[in-house]
Amino acid sequence: MKTKRLIRTGIAVIILAGLGIWINSRWDAWFRNPEEPPYAPLKEPGRIMLTFGDKDQLSRNISWQCDSTVADSSFAELADTLAKDTMRVAAQGEIFQSRSGKAAYYVARLRNLKPDCYYSYRVCTNGIYSEWHNFRTHNLSTKKDFSFIYTGDVQDTINGVANQYLKTALAQHPQTEFFVFGGDLTERPIDAYWQETFDGLDSIRQHYPVLNVTGNHEYLKYVIRKLEKRYSLVFSYFLDSMIGENQVYTLKYNNMQFFLLDSNRELPYLWTQRQWLKEELEKSDAQWKIVVLHHPLYSIKGKHNNMMQRTMFNSLIQKYHVDLVLQGHEHAYARMTMHDENGKATTPVYTVSHCSPKSYRIDFDGRCDKFGIESRFYQYVRAHGDTLSVNAYRFPSGELYDSLDIVKNASGTSIIDNGKNIPEYLEFKSNGSEKDCRYMKRINKYKQNKI
Repeated sequence: MKTKRLIRTGIAVIILAGLGIWINSRWDAWFRNPEEPPYAPLKEPGRIMLTFGDKDQLSRNISWQCDSTVADSSFAELADTLAKDTMRVAAQGEIFQSRSGKAAYYVARLRNLKPDCYYSYRVCTNGIYSEWHNFRTHNLSTKKDFSFIYTGDVQDTINGVANQYLKTALAQHPQTEFFVFGGDLTERPIDAYWQETFDGLDSIRQHYPVLNVTGNHEYLKYVIRKLEKRYSLVFSYFLDSMIGENQVYTLKYNNMQFFLLDSNRELPYLWTQRQWLKEELEKSDAQWKIVVLHHPLYSIKGKHNNMMQRTMFNSLIQKYHVDLVLQGHEHAYARMTMHDENGKATTPVYTVSHCSPKSYRIDFDGRCDKFGIESRFYQYVRAHGDTLSVNAYRFPSGELYDSLDIVKNASGTSIIDNGKNIPEYLEFKSNGSEKDCRYMKRINKYKQNKI
């Protein structure tokens, strides 16, 4: 008996020691928040961000930052460019105190905009005006052809190249009406990285509405994660749409509806989001339904990753016939198409993309139709008539990487795979390490199975 007790005690000690070593190795990844260097607020109105507003597709919000105290006289000046009519829209200001500084943030909510109209605007705080910028609304009541650009994580380094890449994508697709991002747009909740985010979106964020979901890098790491208020002060549509502490938002744009989720949260929060998503999907009459969230519901880094998110959301996505699920987080490209009981490709279509300088090792488990590694990708999504075209391109070359059409007509929904004959980019430079060698074996095995 004594010997058995000693053995059990020894096993318990070994298990506890192993657990302690593992927790210690993961501690920084789970809980370490890099320090935020001290910073000073902007002296003039800056960091302007144009977004959508409430659920109305013709609403817009403009957010900006200036000084460290809220000024009584802060507003956006809005001009109908063709009619020459100008009006002032009062802004709401709020002080945000981060770990190493504080600044005043403002939001002007533009409502009752006219369709198919050109607007110019500038913002003002303390009598200091920004430059004039402009945007256009579209005739959503009759327009049946519209498009947007999507990419997952950007997470650019300081003085990175995301701005160049995004402007190149816009030049290639000049009909783009807005941008959607899959979270981790900012590397860390630090003022210097926020500035990099604004630099990365410069000449886009002032003229095209930007939608972004939360990513894990935008959170501060604690046992219960914390999202700073400045996130929703920048992406200000969340100020009016969040449910409790859940950053959720829906937008009906023409015959398309977006559902933005926060997949970074703990189980109770995800359950609240599930209830919200169910209610919104039940009452949606949109022809095209698109869900955007950070974590892939079908992970490309391991079959058992992100199970909590999949359990919470995926049954609803399939039950209510969501067409497209846009995701990020795993720093590669993947496209997965569902199939019915007869093996016919059908919706939803799940995609993963990113625009980050970091690339991750992925699994090639056969659930996906197509993969891409060690490169950056974006998608150009176009709704036209009875078709939703989803085309993926590589940054910065702009070459077509993947393409499919989702077609809805009287005979039902069908998928036309135009990308199956486009070669996959699977080049990987190994440094000779054991981990790299194992990854090379996975890549080569996948290539052989594709032949």
